[in-house]
Amino acid sequence: MRVERSSPRASTSAERKASPAEAAPAEAPALGKRGRPLDRRTPFFIGFSGALGVAVAYLLFRALIDVSQVLLLIGLALFLAIGFDPAVTWLTRRRIPRYGAVLIVVLALLAVVAGFVAAALPPITKEVATFTKNWPKYRAQIVSGKGWLGQVAVRTHLNTYLQSKTSSTAGGSGGPLGTNALGGVVGVGRVVLSVFSAITVVSVLTLYFMATLPSIRRLWLRAIPASRRERTGAFTDQAFLRVGGYVLGNLLTSVVAGVGTAVWCLALGVPYPVLLGLLVAFLDLVPVVGSTVGGIIVALVALSQGLAAAIATAGFYIAYRFLEDHLLNPFVMRRTVRVSAGVSIVSTLLGAALLGIVGALIAIPIAATIQLVLEEVAFPSLERR
Repeated sequence: MRVERSSPRASTSAERKASPAEAAPAEAPALGKRGRPLDRRTPFFIGFSGALGVAVAYLLFRALIDVSQVLLLIGLALFLAIGFDPAVTWLTRRRIPRYGAVLIVVLALLAVVAGFVAAALPPITKEVATFTKNWPKYRAQIVSGKGWLGQVAVRTHLNTYLQSKTSSTAGGSGGPLGTNALGGVVGVGRVVLSVFSAITVVSVLTLYFMATLPSIRRLWLRAIPASRRERTGAFTDQAFLRVGGYVLGNLLTSVVAGVGTAVWCLALGVPYPVLLGLLVAFLDLVPVVGSTVGGIIVALVALSQGLAAAIATAGFYIAYRFLEDHLLNPFVMRRTVRVSAGVSIVSTLLGAALLGIVGALIAIPIAATIQLVLEEVAFPSLERR
């Protein structure tokens, strides 16, 4: 086999021919040479980066403020869905499909709301018609200062205000009083529309979250690293159980308050006992202040049966609040949410100060979840140090 060898002289001549091209300098870029990169440690770069970070943080903060109401509605809907999930889970364990269980729970809630409306509509219609019929007499008493209503108006200077407004609008209906009344009607209409829109959004989102809560839980756990997924899932399930227990326990205390109110009104002959019982049950869903507001309303209605009945009703609600705060609520919360009475009161006050009624409603479950994290994570970690 013959192997061809290249001639050393040929390779040398080839290198000599290629060397001038390789040795030629590269052509300069058309736009000039690239300069040195910016020094990131210069005061200008540090200041510009800091200002840009502050601007981005401000824009994000403003965006959160702008959508805070929407986020609040979403959070409330998710809270309600988690709260009703134990009932849905109990039905699914009876071999009922989840959509069927959600439908049964929703129908039960609608039945309660329909019962409240059916109990409230006739007396409210009757009282509004009576007030409309007697309003000229009441107005005359307020303006003249006669009767018990007129005496109250004189002490509060309400009759002077009405007399000045009446004299200013004597020439027509387009005066300040008519304008203020029109503005008041428009304002009330806006409030009613916003409340109705919020209730509709929360209802639709709650229904959606109730139907898809297992999928939401799986999606949440997929965002957790695999090494911590099992423990996070256990924490999530425990938090869901506490939220559901709080909702069911709150419903139990509300039922007790409503039944007690109805029985008390029947015993004293206070009108509309069923309506007042349902009203107190709904208001008692708001911790700490709900039953107090309901008691004030019932005591005012009891004035129709005399001052003694109103005083007795006020005493009944004071005693009930004492029993609810020191016996009923602590017992229920220890069994369902597992928080003490002091934590319940403090968290409710803080939640009401931050987010109003919604904050008072969700404060105890949030406090229970924080307590769970402290007991299972923070305290054992501190003990090992």
